[in-house]
Amino acid sequence: MEKAYVVWRAFQDRVISPVAALLLLGCTLLALVEIFRRYVMGTSFEWQADAVTFFLLSGVYLYFVVCQRHNDHLTVTVVPELLEFVGPRSKKIAEVIRLVALIIACAFLIAVVYWSIPEVEDSIRYEARTESLAFPMWPFLLVLVIGFAMMAIQMLFQIYRGVQKLRGITVLEEPEEEKVVID
Repeated sequence: MEKAYVVWRAFQDRVISPVAALLLLGCTLLALVEIFRRYVMGTSFEWQADAVTFFLLSGVYLYFVVCQRHNDHLTVTVVPELLEFVGPRSKKIAEVIRLVALIIACAFLIAVVYWSIPEVEDSIRYEARTESLAFPMWPFLLVLVIGFAMMAIQMLFQIYRGVQKLRGITVLEEPEEEKVVID
């Protein structure tokens, strides 16, 4: 399991993060080009708004998994955080609550992925297109489904880690991030 997690982390760091960053950078540059074209040259691409919107969303969808891995997403943790201050038993209860929430979230994502696949297929079959009709919708829907699937895989690793933590075993540790010291 440790080796699989190392490969999974490397995939996120070497493939997903750079692809998401390129999509976001490309959208930003396209938006800037369009600002120049529209306000300086008086003309605009009809498909530009769709391109920026859908490619921006695709970058965000792909980055879901990285945010999940680093716990850099929005969470509601009031009860577990309060329980951690009460005592050792309540700390264990807080860990159980976190684990149960993670299992529920993972099950929800798996269900979303399962029921979204027919939507992607229908989008291909019926040739659904963006508002400007310049882009087919299925690639964007597919990226969303892939983003949710990768997030579910990350949650499975986190569930495994959480179960092992409750058993008193430390596994699947994230490497320490390098701290930049300015003298």
